[in-house]
Amino acid sequence: MPGLTIGDTVPNLELDSTHGKIRIHDYVGNGYVILFSHPGDFTPVCTTELAAMANYAKEFEKRGVKLLGISCDDVQSHKEWTKDIEAYKTGCKVMYPIMADPDRSAIKQLNMVDPDEKDSEGVQLPSRTLHIVGPDKKVKLSFLYPACTGRNMDEVVRAVDSLLTAAKHKVATPANWKPGECVVIQPGVSDDEAKKLFPQGFETADLPSKKGYLRFTKV
Repeated sequence: MPGLTIGDTVPNLELDSTHGKIRIHDYVGNGYVILFSHPGDFTPVCTTELAAMANYAKEFEKRGVKLLGISCDDVQSHKEWTKDIEAYKTGCKVMYPIMADPDRSAIKQLNMVDPDEKDSEGVQLPSRTLHIVGPDKKVKLSFLYPACTGRNMDEVVRAVDSLLTAAKHKVATPANWKPGECVVIQPGVSDDEAKKLFPQGFETADLPSKKGYLRFTKV
């Protein structure tokens, strides 16, 4: 099984979906896409997650990020399942496509296979994987959860904000960072370069090593 991880190009698969045929690279286009998998339709944790994704869809849209789901059942099953998802959360509308992978071939190419979870026939199920894919069709960030653990959507939004901020300003975001807080200047940027890149100024943490590598600024 190929290992799809940060920096890898997402396979340009063409799959049926609830919105018709989708070729992944075409769907990504020149923007960012959150590609996420689920162990199966009509399963409890997945139902709560897809409802949460639908409720957060406008937040991602504001950031120019599209959503793309995949589950190992067929399109008709996805459409029937969507009714449950929307009924679970009042006002929830699943507007994003969910790709079908009934023969489990796509999840293997996308490295979204759970090593432990199997169906009644002993066939491996998809893991709870989420890849944030950039305009270059490469994986920028990944979350990998076991089938028993649902995602935290606030953290997905925060991760998107971090990626977009880092790409735009050539910075990095520290632990627990939220939009509007200070970011850190990359180690490869000298102080002289930093003064040009960040005319608003920066502060260097006074650490015992005196190496001056931890520099904070606002963008």
